[in-house]
Amino acid sequence: MKEDCIFCKIADKEADATVVYEDSYTLAFLDIHPLNPGHTLVIPKKHYPNMLEMPSEEAGRVFSSVHKVMKGVQKASAADGISIGQSNGKAASQEVFHMHVHIIPRFSHEMMSGFPNRKQTHRAELDEIGRKIKLAIAAKHPTF
Repeated sequence: MKEDCIFCKIADKEADATVVYEDSYTLAFLDIHPLNPGHTLVIPKKHYPNMLEMPSEEAGRVFSSVHKVMKGVQKASAADGISIGQSNGKAASQEVFHMHVHIIPRFSHEMMSGFPNRKQTHRAELDEIGRKIKLAIAAKHPTF
């Protein structure tokens, strides 16, 4: 636990939250500043500042819980759709530096936009960044 982390305090039951799901590794609770009723956060109980710093098996456990919780959120909120959001770092709009995933009920009458405008690109640019990503993955995970 990181002492100044509100999500660690929630996971350790030292801070109040409306918990909707819990297992050995993860906790899901309602966001206190929801985009819509039912907006839920899923966190690992162990502190990781972001997903980049998590072991892949821990990230898998979080997303297994996300899959389970999102079905409950959709049913309980009668949402037309669900958005899943996960940010890593301040530039990606991360505000609480404990890895977390947003489950956001969405409704057809709202046309909320959470992403910047898409950019035009060319095949050569796609191929170049794709090559760099493949090399980075292979260097970090040689079994891929």
